[in-house]
Amino acid sequence: MPDMPSLNIIVAGADGQRLYGAIETAMAAAALGSTARIFLQGEAVGLLREPVSAAGDMARKAAGLPELAWMIGEAAAMEVGLFVCQTGMALVGLTAADMAPQVRSAGLVSFLRDVGDEDRLVVY
Repeated sequence: MPDMPSLNIIVAGADGQRLYGAIETAMAAAALGSTARIFLQGEAVGLLREPVSAAGDMARKAAGLPELAWMIGEAAAMEVGLFVCQTGMALVGLTAADMAPQVRSAGLVSFLRDVGDEDRLVVY
């Protein structure tokens, strides 16, 4: 498989459906051999508060689909980078200890600095 450009996703809204979509997209890219990273900005950071869950988890489980917490663990196992905005952490009153263990804090500037010229950037 030829080198694939990196996929960089910014989740800009505190809507679990956006995060489900971002993680599914990143996992698909990783399965195809691409490097994938997700950055949660602003209030979206609260979606990764431990214990991780989202309003859609019950419906997903009923349909035989994985819940958000499982998806985060699986994405991390696939080496999808999960980053949260430091400012967003302050906005929603979280510290690193409050977050899922697979998550790292970062700033938007440092996240964007690592997006290459040929890479893809998507905002959910």
